[in-house]
Amino acid sequence: MYTILLFYKYVTIKDAPNLMLYMRGLCEGLSLTGRIILAEEGINGTLEGKTEEVEKFIKYFLADKRFKDIEFKKSIGKGNAFPRLSIKVRDEIVSTKLPKEINPRKKTGIYLKPEELHAWYEEGKDFVVIDMRNSYEIKSGYFDKTIDPGMSASRELSDIVEKLRIYQDKTIVATCTGGVRCEKMSAYLLHEGFKNVYQLHNGIHSYMEKYPGKNFKGTLYTFDNRRVMDFGGEREIVGRCIDCDAVTEDYYDFKKEDGGEEQALFCLSCAEKKGEKVRK
Repeated sequence: MYTILLFYKYVTIKDAPNLMLYMRGLCEGLSLTGRIILAEEGINGTLEGKTEEVEKFIKYFLADKRFKDIEFKKSIGKGNAFPRLSIKVRDEIVSTKLPKEINPRKKTGIYLKPEELHAWYEEGKDFVVIDMRNSYEIKSGYFDKTIDPGMSASRELSDIVEKLRIYQDKTIVATCTGGVRCEKMSAYLLHEGFKNVYQLHNGIHSYMEKYPGKNFKGTLYTFDNRRVMDFGGEREIVGRCIDCDAVTEDYYDFKKEDGGEEQALFCLSCAEKKGEKVRK
């Protein structure tokens, strides 16, 4: 049995290079693969390993008092979600390029638990969901009432925030995969004068665990070899092939005319027609 572990926390880390070395030794000793990003502002990671080894990692990890209240998201793995282990120190745990005064350790959107968001849907509350993921991630799955800001990278938020001004006086729920991006993005919306800003605590992942097939349509995009995941339940498939508009949830790496690559949804037939331009 394999487990995939998703976690983050905005917390001051003054010894990030030393912590990187410790984390690398710990993960290598437990044969874990995946990614961890460390910065002065916190930690952001996704790991996979045999379930018993992942549980050992959690035990050692929580022994550090800075992380004692961290909340982990777990899902079943197959042992092939990541090709290797990567642990790096960077300026941010999510690359937003936002001003330094945007600090989720001091101020961020109000945490909204999955149970509370579900109750909002049930009672018909007036709110909008601003999905802080990239547009190509949203294509395969999204909440009811979702607004797609049109980002292809998190650093674009400061460029598109003016497009969101029409929602400035509405109740806003910022969402993302596991919580790390929408926590910082909600802090930026507050900085920009938005009033009633909430963030889905622990992200879409935690909501889907509790309410599979409810109010979130489709599948959840992942930055690993799975590409998408779901938690069961009766769900509507919303992904569409970018060429023929057929229903699909399969992401491919697509080589654009300018030589760059992007991820896009293709049906198998259109992917085969593209030949070398697309790969799983």
